[in-house]
Amino acid sequence: MILERFYPDVYLDSTYEIDFRAWHERGYRGVLFDIDNTLVPHGAPADARAVRFFADLRAAGMKYCLISNNQLARVKPFADRVGAYFVENAHKPSVKGYRLAMEKMGTCAADTLFVGDQLFTDVYGARRAGMKSILVKPIHPKEEIQIVLKRYLEKIVLYFYRRKREGNA
Repeated sequence: MILERFYPDVYLDSTYEIDFRAWHERGYRGVLFDIDNTLVPHGAPADARAVRFFADLRAAGMKYCLISNNQLARVKPFADRVGAYFVENAHKPSVKGYRLAMEKMGTCAADTLFVGDQLFTDVYGARRAGMKSILVKPIHPKEEIQIVLKRYLEKIVLYFYRRKREGNA
């Protein structure tokens, strides 16, 4: 089915519930993260929870990189606060940004995860780059209008995704 190109490998409520130590034990060494509505509400700075989260990732032996379609002025301060590599203006779902992020971390698609909140940019780009993807629910409902419109289409894709996971498709 054509919609399967947008299906995540895993779908969870929050980035903050992912057991990265378990992923590390399975051989994963790097994680790429979207920022807005994946780690913090849209446009928010890195908060104390995000800083602790990345410290825990380092302790778990994971490398990480932020990959965002936002510009340098948004991405760099966030990355600096959490101590992350970053790729700004990534043009997701283009694979170029995903590859650049993995290059910065010294990882490859086979040992890198992607975590994001959008199907048509984040998950689709990760799939195109050959990576395992984890979709998380958006942290906050306030979003830019173009994202609000995409969310309606995402609901359709997620309906079929859930049916397939439940064995009904």
